[in-house]
Amino acid sequence: MGKNVLYIEDNPDNMVLVQRALESRGYILLKAENGEKGISMAESEDVDLILLDINLPDIDGYEVARRIRASAKPALAYTPLIAITANALKGDAEKALTAGCDLYMSKPINIRELWARVESFLPAPIKS
Repeated sequence: MGKNVLYIEDNPDNMVLVQRALESRGYILLKAENGEKGISMAESEDVDLILLDINLPDIDGYEVARRIRASAKPALAYTPLIAITANALKGDAEKALTAGCDLYMSKPINIRELWARVESFLPAPIKS
């Protein structure tokens, strides 16, 4: 069972929070601080799940999701993709889902909700 989670996020505080939360459950966090790097890592690394911020410094998360879903790497068409964003306006969740995300979570991040959402797609690895 895979355990690599790619987090595309430009906020270092959010990155540290998610890293601690997921690594405590046995996941390996791969980190990208912008959309272009995230797309590149998704295509070159073994990624089992992607967490995606929508407000990124280069291209927005909606475009990142569309590019990941359209990638030449076949597995990315089916890799679970969770949008995590401070955007909480009406229609934002639908916009994320339409772009190719499987789930939408709002910030601030609730760690228990994050664990539940990630584990719904990717059961926690067994710690040795």
